[in-house]
This record gives sequence, structure tokens and C-alpha cells, in this order.
Amino acid sequence: MSLDASPLALAAVRALALEAQRLTTPLTTRRPTDLNAIYETVEQLGCVQIDTLQMVHRSQYLVLWSRLGRYDPADFDRLIYGPAERRLFEYWQHAASIIPLKHYRYSLPVMARYANGHGWGDWSHRPANRQVIEHVSARIQAEGGLRASDFAYDGPKRGPWWDWKPTKAALEYLFDTGAVMIADRPGFQRVYELRERVLPEWVDTAPVTHEEMVSFRLEQAARAAGIATGGQLAAYAYLKRGESTPVLRELVAEGVLIEVPAETLDGVAPMLVHRDALSLVERARDGAIRPARTTFLSPFDSLFWTTGRDEMIWGFRQRLEAYTPAPKRIWGYFCLPILHRDRLVGRFDPKLERKTGTLRLKALHLEPGVAPDDELVSGVAEAMRDFLAFHDARDVVVERSEPSGFGERLLAAL
Repeated sequence: MSLDASPLALAAVRALALEAQRLTTPLTTRRPTDLNAIYETVEQLGCVQIDTLQMVHRSQYLVLWSRLGRYDPADFDRLIYGPAERRLFEYWQHAASIIPLKHYRYSLPVMARYANGHGWGDWSHRPANRQVIEHVSARIQAEGGLRASDFAYDGPKRGPWWDWKPTKAALEYLFDTGAVMIADRPGFQRVYELRERVLPEWVDTAPVTHEEMVSFRLEQAARAAGIATGGQLAAYAYLKRGESTPVLRELVAEGVLIEVPAETLDGVAPMLVHRDALSLVERARDGAIRPARTTFLSPFDSLFWTTGRDEMIWGFRQRLEAYTPAPKRIWGYFCLPILHRDRLVGRFDPKLERKTGTLRLKALHLEPGVAPDDELVSGVAEAMRDFLAFHDARDVVVERSEPSGFGERLLAAL
């Protein structure tokens, strides 16, 4: 199938990006949220980033809600930690991530790099550290899965959170090198267990080269992003430019990735699509993909992993200000972008008061030039009702709204 050589219109670029991220269908026509739907969503995205912040549900649960609507997070956990249902696992991909086990073999080169000292230097070769690693391994072998808190520590007082006790460092080293896996997360605490006791027998562990891993992740990024520049695909795949650039050239030369001219807010730019998505590109060009979802996105959502594309095609700059000093914040501590149809129209800074079942919006912003018309208010209200149900919350409080009337109208619609 050949592509039309004319530039892909901006509306089509947006539609293609949202369709690839499963963000186009309206909330009212969502699919059943069974284990298969959850798994298929993670597989399409490539992985889901884990984060510890919990002003509302943690990011990994929000990412699934944005696409599926209300579901039971325990079902997601079953796919990661349930021995009978396990199809996902924790490891490094886009930072700490939840990844399909069918792609496990593409993490093997990363594990090998850690075993060869990447990120650890000669730490594991020091006699005292080898003793700790062997002690930790022996205890897991004898007792089963253990948490870091299961190891006593009688040494000097430690400093900041990254100053791990020796046994915690040993656990993380064993995790990085693939000797142990995360078998469970009670109270969000990792339970480290021997790989052979966690990894299902059906998982393919055939070795791949580092170059094969890079190629796989770039193809995966292209399918998940829909359309992006080469640099943005590398960012989505969490790869350095130096290792991704020659592989991108090869994928283009082989026709796996195809360059298309695409409209952006700054003019026409060359972008890449996967050859498997050519029919999707033409559907977007013909206006057959009509984004109709209103939802809220985690600041760690994979829609934003294509660094800079949010500004290129939406004029929206995604920022996480949790680690910015409070006086310097513009939007808030943990702002969730608001997607309405094919536009990123605003953001809000939520805090769930779990004891009272109240969702407090510390700030609610619309982007400059976005009018809070009836259709927008209705869409945001519908999404907010589902968001409240997802969090078992009953009430909403808006502390500050820009423009001020938007918050009032939203509360009235709710």
C-alpha cells in the first residue's frame, strides 16, 4: 500500500496519535474492562510507567483508567502478581515499568548490562557486598519472597531515601540483573522472589542482541505513538540518540518505518509511521478517525513520552511540578492534563481525601483560548463522574479555577 504524498493535516496527525494510544473512543462506548482488555491496552502501549505519587490513584492505574474508564485496579494487579493470571511483569523500560511477559526476552540485554557493571560499577565485586548478595539470595531461596523490610539493619543512621541499607542494595542488584523478580506488592512494598519461581514456563527466554532489542523497542514505539519524529520515537522507547539513530536509519531503509510529511503548529515536518499502520494513516487522512473521548491523563502518561510532540501538534506543554519548589509552580503539584476530543484543553491539580471521599481540585485551568462552552463542560463532567467512581469518591471541591466560571459550571453539571 502506498501513501498519499501530500502532507497529513494537523487534525489527522492528532487523530492518528490518539488512536494509537487508544484515546479516541467515547467514554460511553467503552469496552468491557476484563483482564484481556487491560492486558491488550498495556501491550498496545508497550509498557506502563510505575510511579509512587498517590494524590489520587497511582499513575499506573490512572493510565488504564484514561483508556478504559472505571475498572478494578485489583484486576491489573492480578495480571502482574497473580500466579495464575500473570501476563505482565515489573522491570526497567520507560523507567520502572509494567511490561508484557511475552516481551520478556527483550529485557535480557538490559539485565546483562547490569550484570556487567552498568550502573553498579565494581560494587558487586567487593567482598563485603558479595557476602550481602549471597546472604540475601540464600534467605530468599530458603524462605521465599521477601521485602526489604524483612532484613534487619543495625548499622549507622542512613541519610536520604536513596541511601539504601546494604540488603536493599543487594535486592535491587539482584532485580536489575534478573536473578529475582517482583512477585507481589502488598502496601506497594516490593516482594523479591527468585526468577524461576515467578517467571511462567511459557515465557520465551531466547537471547537477543542489544541491537535487536533496540530495533524491537523502536518498532514498538512507532506502533504505540502512531506518528512521531525519529527523536520522539527514541524518547518513547527510552533509548539514547546514539544507540537509536543508526537503527532508525536501518528501519527506514528497510521500509519498516515510513516517512510522511505532517502538519504541525510550526509548519510541515517529516515524521515516521510504522508500515503496519498505513491503513490507519489513510483512515486518519480521510477523516474516518474521529476522537470523541474526554478524559484525564497522568503526568506520566505514555501520550507524553514522545518528547516535544505535545507542543508540536497540540501547543500544550506537559509538566510535572511535584519536584518543583511550591513558590515556583505554575499549575500545581500533580496536575492531570484534560483531553477533550482531539485537544488538550486544560489541567487540574487533584488531591483525594480518602477518609471523607472528597476529591479536592486545588487548581483547575483551561488553556489560553479554550472556551468553556456547554459541550466542553458536559464532556469534562461526564469524565469527572467516572473518575469519582473510580476513586470511590462522592464529592468534588474546586478551590481555584481559571477562568473562574469554569469551575462553577463544572460543579453545576455534576
